[in-house]
Amino acid sequence: MDNVFTQRRPFERVLIANRGEIALRIIRACHEMGMEAIAVYSDADVHAQHVRAADRAIRIGPAPATESYLLADVVVEAALAAGAQAVHPGYGFLAERASFAAAVQDAGMAFVGPDHRAIAALGDKLAARRTASAAGVPVVPGTLEPAPVDRPDEIAEIVAAADAVGYPLLVKAAAGGGGRGMRRVTNSDELPAALVSGSREAASAFGDGSVYLEREILPARHIEVQLLGDLDGRVVALGERDCSLQRRHQKLIEEAPAPGLTEVQRRELHAMAVRVASSAGLRNAATCEFLYDRDGRFWFLEVNTRLQVEHGVTELVCGLDIVREQFWLAAGAPLSAAALAAAERAATPDSHAIEVRLSAEDPARQFAPAPGRVGRWTMPSGPGVRVDTALEAGERIPPDYDPMIAKLMVHAADRPSAIARLRRALDETEIGGVQTTLPFDRFVVREPSFLAADLSTGWVPEHWDGPAQRAEAVRRGLLAVGLAAVLDLDEGTGGWSDPGASTTGAAGQRDGPAADPAPSRWRTAGLAAASDRWPG
Repeated sequence: MDNVFTQRRPFERVLIANRGEIALRIIRACHEMGMEAIAVYSDADVHAQHVRAADRAIRIGPAPATESYLLADVVVEAALAAGAQAVHPGYGFLAERASFAAAVQDAGMAFVGPDHRAIAALGDKLAARRTASAAGVPVVPGTLEPAPVDRPDEIAEIVAAADAVGYPLLVKAAAGGGGRGMRRVTNSDELPAALVSGSREAASAFGDGSVYLEREILPARHIEVQLLGDLDGRVVALGERDCSLQRRHQKLIEEAPAPGLTEVQRRELHAMAVRVASSAGLRNAATCEFLYDRDGRFWFLEVNTRLQVEHGVTELVCGLDIVREQFWLAAGAPLSAAALAAAERAATPDSHAIEVRLSAEDPARQFAPAPGRVGRWTMPSGPGVRVDTALEAGERIPPDYDPMIAKLMVHAADRPSAIARLRRALDETEIGGVQTTLPFDRFVVREPSFLAADLSTGWVPEHWDGPAQRAEAVRRGLLAVGLAAVLDLDEGTGGWSDPGASTTGAAGQRDGPAADPAPSRWRTAGLAAASDRWPG
C-alpha cells in the first residue's frame, strides 16, 4: 500500500462467514497479512480443511445452511465472542444480505464488502436497473417496478407491459439470482402462471417474492466487470470476464479478458460499470454484469455486491490480490497504487486466464448434483496452473451445499496458449468415487466453436448432449477394456492373469486356469473409467 496503512495490518482478527474453498482462500489471505482467522462450521464441516486451517473455529449449527451458515444473528454472535474486528462473508450465504452487513456494522465490526446501503441499492435488481437507467447506462428492456402477482384486477396492465417488452421474455426475481424464480415466457397466455410460480420460488429462496419482466436477448454473451471502490468515492474497473458458458443461468466456465473486444469497447464497458457503481456509492468489491448482443451493444443486467466465484481469473491477468485489497478498503484505506495501476492497464490486457468450476454433478443428467465420498484426488500443477479447493481424498461431499468442489484456473500469454494449458491440466486431473463435470470440461476445451470464441449464453444446450457424450465415452471405454483384456491374456494357459495375484503354486509351478478367474486390474480399471468417470 502507498499510505499510512503500510505500517500495520488492517485488522487483528477476522471471522470468515463461509465454508469450503472460499473460506480457505480468505484464511490464507489473513495469514499472509498477519491477521488471525476465525472459521465457523456446521456439523457437516467438523473436519473440513477450512476449519483446520483457521486459528480458531466456532460451531454455528447443524448441517442445513438454514440452521447454520444462513443464521445472521448466530454468525454475528460468534464474531463478537471471538473478538473479531471484521467479518468477511465470501460469496453466497449471507454475502449480499444488506441486513447482515448492517448487523455486522451495528455490532462495531467492519464488513469486508460494500456498505449495507450499497447492497440494498444494487442487490435489489429493480433498484439497480433504476440506478443504471438514471446513470445513462442502457438496461435490458423490461419493467422497473415489481409486477403485480396477487392483483387479478391489474393483469391486463401487466400483459400490456409484457407486450411492450416483447417476447420471449423472462420473469425474474428482484432479490436474488442463480436462475431461481426465473421463468421463460413466450406469449401472453403463459404470463400469469409464470408470475405466480416465479414469485413463489423467489419468496422461498430469498424471502422476497418480488418479480419483474425482462426481455430475453438471444444470442448474447454474458460479460461482467470487476470493480473496486474506496471511502473517498473513487471507483475503478480492473477488467472484464466472459461468463457466457452457463447451464440454468449458472456459470460453468469463465475467462478474462473477454475475447474479441477492442480496446475502445473495453473502455466503454468499464466506464459504464464505473458509472453505475459510483451512482450507488459503491465501496469495496463488486461486479457489474452486462449482456453483449450480436450487434455489439452492451446492456446492463445487474450488480453483484460481493466477491465473485471467478475473481481469480481477474487476479491472474491484472496481478492484484483482490481479497487483500478488500481488507484494506474495509479498514478505510484508499485504493492502492497497485489497484490504480491495474485499472490503468485494464483496457489493454497482455495475458489470458480461464477458470473451470469442477463440481460434483453429472453432466449426462442435466448437471444433477452427485454428492458422495471422494476416492482418488489428483489436482494438476505446473506452470500457470492454480487450483482453489478445500477438498481432500477420502472426504465426503455433503448434499447440503453447492456442489462445486474446486476451481481450476490457468494463465498464459494469450487465449490459445491458455486453452492448451487448460487442456493439459484437465487431462492431469483425477477425481474418483463421485461423478464430476470433468467430462464436460474436457469436451469444451476441444470443441471448435469454443476454440474460435464463438460464445453465447445458449452455448451449452446448443453444443452439449450429455447422454450422447456419455454413451460414446462408455463405448470407447469398453473398446479399451476389450483391448486391455486381450493384452492381459495368459497365452501359456489360455486363462486370465491377475497382475495383483500370485501366479505360482507351492512347488513353483504355474496354477492352472480357474473356473471363475478374478478380473485383471486392467479390466476392472477400464470398466470403472467407462461407467463411473467417463474416459477422455
